[in-house]
Amino acid sequence: MNRLKIVILGFFALALSACDSVKPDSEQVETQIKTAKISAELPHYLTRDIRDEVFYFVMPDRFHNGDTSNDNGSVTILESQGGFDPSSNGHYHGGDIIGLKEKLPYLQEMGITSIWMTPIMRNQAVQGDSSGYHGYWVLDFTEIDPHLGSNQDLKNLIDAAHALNMKVFFDIIANHSADVIKYKECHGENGDQQLGETKGLCDYKTLEQIANGDTYSAFVLPGSEDIKVPQWLNDPKYYNNQGDSTWEGESSVYGDFAGLDDIDTANPEVISGLIEVFKNVVSEFKPDGFRIDTVKHVNMEFWSEFSPAIVEHAKSIGIEQFFMFGEVYDFTPEFLSTFTTTGKMQSILDFAVQGAISKTLVEHKGTNELENIFNGDHYYQDEDSDASMLVTFTGNHDMGRFAHLLDKENPEMSEPEKLARVKLSNALMYFSRGIPVVYYGDEQGFVGDGNDKNSRQDMMPSKVDIYNDDDLIGTDATTADANFDQSHVLYQDLVNLASLYLEHDALRHGKQEQVYSQQTPGLYAFTRTFKNEQYLVVANTATTEQKQTMTLSYNDFKPVVLAKDKSENNGVVTMNLAPLTYAIYKAKK
Repeated sequence: MNRLKIVILGFFALALSACDSVKPDSEQVETQIKTAKISAELPHYLTRDIRDEVFYFVMPDRFHNGDTSNDNGSVTILESQGGFDPSSNGHYHGGDIIGLKEKLPYLQEMGITSIWMTPIMRNQAVQGDSSGYHGYWVLDFTEIDPHLGSNQDLKNLIDAAHALNMKVFFDIIANHSADVIKYKECHGENGDQQLGETKGLCDYKTLEQIANGDTYSAFVLPGSEDIKVPQWLNDPKYYNNQGDSTWEGESSVYGDFAGLDDIDTANPEVISGLIEVFKNVVSEFKPDGFRIDTVKHVNMEFWSEFSPAIVEHAKSIGIEQFFMFGEVYDFTPEFLSTFTTTGKMQSILDFAVQGAISKTLVEHKGTNELENIFNGDHYYQDEDSDASMLVTFTGNHDMGRFAHLLDKENPEMSEPEKLARVKLSNALMYFSRGIPVVYYGDEQGFVGDGNDKNSRQDMMPSKVDIYNDDDLIGTDATTADANFDQSHVLYQDLVNLASLYLEHDALRHGKQEQVYSQQTPGLYAFTRTFKNEQYLVVANTATTEQKQTMTLSYNDFKPVVLAKDKSENNGVVTMNLAPLTYAIYKAKK
């Protein structure tokens, strides 16, 4: 791309009135609250394109407690019982499927069309000093964790969501199950010791060591021989049993995740067994798709068989638009794309775009960071998918929230500026190619103190001190309050984004072409073209006004979201943007 000379209006103009964090008084709130029930206006959930979705990623245990009777989990199954401590950031807090169902109107009115839940299958309730509140310690792949409710509760949630024309996605795991298998050489004969050099971990044994007979003696403690479902998952022969991953090299595929039993997904019996497991899940619950955990830690050959088989099965029972996207924690399109091409997945979470947004708005790098990532879109092109089907986000339950990343890098930044940067990150996520995901609580200004446990706050009133001392953005509330405030400035901003998203097809389906970027904070411009319409989207990542002239193939651009000022002459558009804002203009061919 030819670099155009940018004229920087040289005064600092951080008059971000739209980012005022002061709430209106109660009389004003009633008239200012807007909603965006866009799911009701979209095509039927069984027929609509995945690019019409707006996802909400939610951890049910931390959302809303609709049934306190299930807070301690199973009454009869010991391994799925207990672990409830609402004052601890590493234990169950009581949120459940019934609670999520009760809050469907809150989500629909924000413009959400699809709900993606963290794993909900029955977990081993307690491992070490934490619990399976997050859902990633699965014992039973056929029933819902009793802390979250029953299988019928889940069916009721899906029915209720479908009645609102909303979709429901499950988070599934094929890489590992709960930590049940022990190694005599590492854990001792009774499984209660740690004999390895690294406390808490078992030294990884390489494939070469295994081939030469240097193996662990895997066993299961008495009483735990039959606690996994389906039954075949109880046999250690279906696991790699090579010790703990070092997160590098071959260990990232064959090693245990801090003790979690790493399933041997190269075994043909395992491949067919897991395909059958998840076909049954689709048949029983009728979800609209899966998000798949830890994809890069499973051998690629597994995905190339698993992915088409599950999609084909879903279609065979009438779920024509069944959609799967995988978690590949990497920031390069070259690597990420291998899972949608060679691995035959429909989509993956776009960590690369998350990284570029973070570099521009958190680290104050140039907008060419965005251009560089979108230049890699061609890697995703194959016979059944492309970059427009990638799932985009700004933060999550593992890396932390976008507001936390911003706060960590810029501790002295004013709240109005933080709020403006959060809003601009959301606009980039919604209006650039891909399918946007809102991480639960972001719409209420949640920040957090870090990643993992510290980014998994409660929406219901929290008892966790490390959550409740956070200074939330855009509100005087804390996480000790119930945070379902539909007048919150960020909730209302997302309502606005969703409304624009629905109203303009090109902002969901249009081909994206980059127009302008620079090596410093400032303007980033791209077009979205669909049928005979073209939209120009321009964002200003700088804290000063920015002005730029661009030559476009369309002309007569009319405002959708106004810039500070704009002029045009025969396809030559000059745009002036206020600090940390965006503009959208539309033209017909």
